[in-house]
This record gives sequence, C-alpha cells and structure tokens, in this order.
Amino acid sequence: MVDKKLSKNFFLISFLPAIAYWYLEENYPIRIAVTGGLILATLEICFEKYFTKHVHGISKFNFILIAMLGGLSLLGDEGIWFKLQPFFTGVIMGGFLIFKLWRGTGMMEEMMLSMMDEDRRPPSFVIRSLEFHSSLFFFIYGIFMGFVAFYWSTDRWVFFKTAGFYICFAIFFVFELIYMRLKMRKMIENQKKAELLKKF
Repeated sequence: MVDKKLSKNFFLISFLPAIAYWYLEENYPIRIAVTGGLILATLEICFEKYFTKHVHGISKFNFILIAMLGGLSLLGDEGIWFKLQPFFTGVIMGGFLIFKLWRGTGMMEEMMLSMMDEDRRPPSFVIRSLEFHSSLFFFIYGIFMGFVAFYWSTDRWVFFKTAGFYICFAIFFVFELIYMRLKMRKMIENQKKAELLKKF
C-alpha cells in the first residue's frame, strides 16, 4: 500500500520539471526557466533517493540528460536543448531496447525470466513482440517530441511531455493487447488444427 502511494507521488512529481519550465518560460527569461527546471529535476531525484532508498537507472539517465541539456541551454541562452530531453530519452531508450532484442534476449524478457516461473510466464514470442513494439513506440515518440520541441509551443510540449505521453501509451497498449489476443487465439487454433491432423 505504501509502495503504491509512493509510486503515485513520484508519478506526479515527475511532471514538475516540465511544468515549472513551462510556467517560468512564460513569465521569466530562458535562463531562469531552465534553472528552475534543473532545480526541480534535482529535487525529484533527491526525493526518490530519500523515500525509496535507491534511484532507478532510468531516473539517473534522465537526470544526467536533463543536466547536460540544461547546461547547454544555459550556455547558449536557448531553451530548445532543455526541451529536447524527451527526444533523446525516447530515441536512446527505444534504440537500446531494439539493440538488446537484436543481440538476443530483450530486457523485458530478462525481467520475466528472473521474476516469473515458467508455467506463469507468457510465451517468449509474446514477450519479444510486446518489447519490440514498445521499443518502436518509445523511439517514434521520441522523434515526435523532437518535432514538438522545435515546431510547437511550450504549452503543447508540456502536455506531450507529461499527460500526453501516458495517454498515447495507454492507447498503444490497448491496441497491443488486442493484437496479442488475436495472435494468441490464432496460435491456439493452429495448435488445435495440428493436433487434429496428427490423428489422421
């Protein structure tokens, strides 16, 4: 119960750097907006460390990325670098997951193997298919966020950086579940046909 509450709180806290940047950019110079975003990103990772006693690898990666891009924004007095964080995160994460799959065992598959018994684990092809499609989603969404950063307003960027991402991912996941169910149904039908053919 406590873990769920903490997860919910961190889910909301993760929005703060982007929202702070949006508000500060509207009312103050770029340097102040970027600095505010960086400060809140630092506080976010500190809260995660304090409350959970550890910092997730993705959180570390995002923080380093925000710090680097925020630094470039401060040096160039241009907020576009800070806004490109979702682009780099999506492209790098999606690319890494695809690379892992290409090399052999994907990250999701590794987690399933270590956490679930074989009789409870979904078939390997289902896990790999889900991971591949998720990787493509992250990669494409990252490219989309790059487009948003350059050509759309900060208001839209904040939306797609926060709630918009989760809405898009939820839509993707619904279609993925439908696809998986159809694929599993077809596999079961093929197995039944194969069993019938063996009888003749």
